[in-house]
Amino acid sequence: MQLNGFLMSNEIEAIRRASRRLVRELGFLGHGLAGTTLAPSAVHALVEMARAELSGKEIAQLLLLDKSSVSRLLAKLSEDGLLREESDATDGRKKKLALTRKGTDLAASIDSYADGQVARALAKLDAQNRTLVRRGLEAYSAGLESARLDSPAARPELEIVSGYRPGAIAAIVGLHARYYARQWRFGAVFEAKVAAGLADFVERLGRQSNEIWLAVMGEDIVGSVAVDGEDLGDGRAHLRWVIVDEAMQGRGLGRQLLKKALAFADERAFGETHLWTFAGLDAARALYERSGFSLREEWRGNQWGTDVLEQRFVRSRPDSAI
Repeated sequence: MQLNGFLMSNEIEAIRRASRRLVRELGFLGHGLAGTTLAPSAVHALVEMARAELSGKEIAQLLLLDKSSVSRLLAKLSEDGLLREESDATDGRKKKLALTRKGTDLAASIDSYADGQVARALAKLDAQNRTLVRRGLEAYSAGLESARLDSPAARPELEIVSGYRPGAIAAIVGLHARYYARQWRFGAVFEAKVAAGLADFVERLGRQSNEIWLAVMGEDIVGSVAVDGEDLGDGRAHLRWVIVDEAMQGRGLGRQLLKKALAFADERAFGETHLWTFAGLDAARALYERSGFSLREEWRGNQWGTDVLEQRFVRSRPDSAI
């Protein structure tokens, strides 16, 4: 417990230090924010009002400000010619808030400034860290909100979907490239082979013998598997691109993906399903063997750009599926 407490204390201090730096870098401590002379609350209000029609009450809830603070904020925006109040057509007692042309232009300028600020920062990071930044900020902001409300943190729903989705090729290549580079030092040759194979396969997805499944969480693709029913011929299916994001491993996601793929192979009456891998992926091998695969051959090779003991596993179609 002492060790856990020590680690927790270090994490808290690291996050607080990063938060202070973030506040400084974003310009919250200066005289204006996002290239304006406005207070941060006013900038935030303009950005949100440019995206949706909001009442004063909704702005207060969104910005976590009390009613009197929001009243002063809206009065200042009106005084500066950025906001106007209109009577609600259905209830004259209610006031609708709308940005003026000047307010709309300023909100667009703020967006442009902020987009550029984020883009310049992300350009300094590799793809893995860009994903970590987005996921980390989403998770941390959700955690802060849950702590404030004393409620469980909401998590994006995980679902497994079939078929291509925009960004799938890039996501699957990225999952493979990052994992195998870290764990096995595979490089450009491996990444290029994965990308080329996927590009060819996706063009053939409309045919009945081919299918791909994606594990999707929110906007992220966190796992995949595919059955290629054409490249081997002779009634054999090829199991390809079995991958699960390292952050999602240990939750049974690989088993769920594999179950979908093998059910498809059996429904399409493939006599055998083959997969190619290499020695050392012990967790994956255990999963394959539990699913009915057995090792048929192995050899030294470097088709992925690194010398490994390559393996071929085969699963015969169960008698019950015949």
